[in-house]
Amino acid sequence: MKRKISLSNSCILLLDPTSLSKPAENTRQTPLPAKCQNKGCYVAHHCQKNRYASYFGVCIQRAAEIQSVRASSSTTGDSQHTEKYCLDLVRSRDYDGFLSSLLLPEKARRSSLALRAFNVELAQVKDSVSQKTIGLMRMQFWKTAIEEIYRDEPPNQPVSTELWRAVRTHKLTKRWLLRIITEREKDLDDRAYRNLQELEAYSENTQSSLMYLLLECLGVKNVHADHAASHIGKAQGIVTCLRATPYHSSRRKVYLPMDICMLHGASQEDFIRGSREQNIRDVVYDIASQAHVHLQHARSFSHNVPAAAAPAFLPTVVLEDYLHRVRRVDFDVFHKSLQNRNPLLPIQLYIRSWKKTY
Repeated sequence: MKRKISLSNSCILLLDPTSLSKPAENTRQTPLPAKCQNKGCYVAHHCQKNRYASYFGVCIQRAAEIQSVRASSSTTGDSQHTEKYCLDLVRSRDYDGFLSSLLLPEKARRSSLALRAFNVELAQVKDSVSQKTIGLMRMQFWKTAIEEIYRDEPPNQPVSTELWRAVRTHKLTKRWLLRIITEREKDLDDRAYRNLQELEAYSENTQSSLMYLLLECLGVKNVHADHAASHIGKAQGIVTCLRATPYHSSRRKVYLPMDICMLHGASQEDFIRGSREQNIRDVVYDIASQAHVHLQHARSFSHNVPAAAAPAFLPTVVLEDYLHRVRRVDFDVFHKSLQNRNPLLPIQLYIRSWKKTY
């Protein structure tokens, strides 16, 4: 007769004493060791002098091992979930950044995706809330999250968890993360930029700050690389504003610098109607030209920028591609071809990555 009792994923097999009255004839008697050599093994003896005492040996070491393996498996599963969440978020909302991140060295790739996912989370607040108060609450969440991340107490949220891992791995500067949040918070006012300098300042505090963090992920600390990152970030902010103009216009919103619009006699209503008049093209030309100037300035530092920084500057390929295409359609920002992805972009990014240039 047998009864089985579960104990922490192990089993104690209790045998009815009457079944032990006679040993099986063909059973080999195993002598009981004088002392168990395994410190993790607890052996319970029903009776030390009884030759059947070995039947009552109980080892709980296996239970501890099983629990340890399960805890490790759970941690690995959570890590894979948060990594996949960030990857999917960046791939769906920042495809160009997703491609650029894939071409980074393996040690920086996961952290880059975490930073870009963080940037996406902040960028989509403005379009996903109906009231500024709600947007401010979400920004406050991220401010608190950053403080908790640097206390090694990240919130139970996928992007926060991945960002915490990136901060621990690369010792990322807290100031750049907070500066991105603060600038995105100011942008909740939902108004057009008063002038081009205001758009550049916004780009410096958001896109350039992200560039500085990517350089830290690559282990690059170089003043020339920082200067290049500053100009590339400004160019990226300007180009992003241009690329988003058709989308914003469809929602009856215009964020292009007002001073340039006034200079060419273009009203917000002209952009909302999707006008393709020459004055609208002139506005786009002036803004695009400023982005091109920043790209040229960034490349003027190329001889002094270490090769290790080049992967962080891969977005220049995307900026160059858009500026080339908008020039080809005579600066018609509403042209349908500008809304399509360039199928050759992944190849162009790979070639630039292989050349280690920007």
